[in-house]
Amino acid sequence: MELKEHRPSMSVDEQLENLKAIGLKIDDEDYARQILNDISYFRLIKAYGLGLKRKNTDFDGSIAFEQIVELYLFNANFRQLLFAMIERIEINLRCRITNHFSHTYGVLGYEESVNFNNPDYHKEFLDDIENEISRNSKAPFVKNYKNNYVDGKIPFYALVELFSFGTLSKFYKNMKSQDKKSVAQIYGVGYTYLESWIEHIAFVRNICAHYGRLYNVNLAKTPKLYKQYSENGISSVRVYATLLCIKHLVPNDRHWTEFIDTIELLFEKYSHVNKKLMGFPDDWETVLKS
Repeated sequence: MELKEHRPSMSVDEQLENLKAIGLKIDDEDYARQILNDISYFRLIKAYGLGLKRKNTDFDGSIAFEQIVELYLFNANFRQLLFAMIERIEINLRCRITNHFSHTYGVLGYEESVNFNNPDYHKEFLDDIENEISRNSKAPFVKNYKNNYVDGKIPFYALVELFSFGTLSKFYKNMKSQDKKSVAQIYGVGYTYLESWIEHIAFVRNICAHYGRLYNVNLAKTPKLYKQYSENGISSVRVYATLLCIKHLVPNDRHWTEFIDTIELLFEKYSHVNKKLMGFPDDWETVLKS
């Protein structure tokens, strides 16, 4: 296979001319220039032009620049909405894992490999934690425990505040089965599902944190779905599956209803969004609210 040469950098005006040359409708060139000065050509066109033309072909002249911008803006708003909901889950999960583990094994029980499934994973965990403690050495609570407590040890209920969601996911995954069950029972779900969902949600959380795309994308880390969903054609690779996981981890309260209603408002505001490309079925609201 012959390797391609990199294309030279283009000015904004050259980017604009290139978009017209590949068949994209530009009705307001000043607006297009403004957008291309705010959002990179690569981030905007390459990502959100997917699905609007056949692969390796030009646009057919029916797609407007504003339509692609709309998909980008929808994704940004949806991502921020989802990020806030994931934060709620992460804080709640930290609390529940901490309460169970500290009560069962003591506040320094995280140091003992016998309290976990896999000693090798536990060693990696301790190495990661040492790096986090070093990186956060100037944080007041880290300095307090280092300077004022026996051996400078940090209790688990404080240490967990240094965890990323990914680290929290790995910690739960390496807990003993009976401990995973105890935490999962609080949510009323099986621990194999909770383990899968945490890992998946942590992956999606990182997409949100790095301004990534959730619209029209296959997610590399997929969750284990209940049969009631998978047998009804719900895809585990699209972001609707993420919402189904979240549905079982948060109370079905006013906040959850407002979250769903806000998603519907986004669909109404950005009319070119294709919900199917995110895995949403026709009855998506009913399923999430039930």
